[in-house]
Amino acid sequence: MLETRNLHSGYGRVPVLRGINLQLQPGEVLLILGANGAGKSTLLRTIAGFIKPTAGEVRFDGAEVSGQAPEELARRGLRLVLDGHRVFPNLTVADNIRLGAAMHGGKPSFETLAGPAFEMFPILREKLHQPARELSGGQQQMVALAQAFAAKPKVLLCDEPSLGLAQALMPPILAFLKDWARNGTAIVIVEQQIGLALSIADKAIVIDRGEEKLSGSAAELSNDPRVRQIYMGDAR
Repeated sequence: MLETRNLHSGYGRVPVLRGINLQLQPGEVLLILGANGAGKSTLLRTIAGFIKPTAGEVRFDGAEVSGQAPEELARRGLRLVLDGHRVFPNLTVADNIRLGAAMHGGKPSFETLAGPAFEMFPILREKLHQPARELSGGQQQMVALAQAFAAKPKVLLCDEPSLGLAQALMPPILAFLKDWARNGTAIVIVEQQIGLALSIADKAIVIDRGEEKLSGSAAELSNDPRVRQIYMGDAR
């Protein structure tokens, strides 16, 4: 489904990622861990086509897609939800979600595409005709996830869904992502809330200074003291 092979990437002449390898199958949740500045967001942006790799490959659905434009990858079913609950502030909640639905082939009804998101986040149905700018940060994050859900991607890349949100909002958002994966979508999450995120992940990798240091099942890594050492910048 999704694979990186010896992936290198960076910004101009500044290298960030060095030799990242990962594999993800339909229905799996992969958690990317690491300290601030480790390269986690760069990894997602490289996979999604916003940054061109300097070496290695990104493979999606059996084909190499390294360096393809983000809009082309989105049409193929690979979608990135950026950190900071980024929505179109002057559009209504409904129109924000319809933008996601427009990426989906065929013509299913709006309710069919967005209904499960409304079940998880009923506040969105109440605010369906309000501009997104009038929503709280947490509610805007729900809109961003609902928009992505309506696009029905094969792979979802989710960059720090907890950023700027109240702690109480994280369990329902992560539960929504886990339930989404059960229906066959492969999901990659970058998240600072380690305990909560590991509880819904199937496997995880830990990045330190742009290199993969640890990988394994979420259960294994949740009990590995080296994770905290790397996360706190104390790797030896």
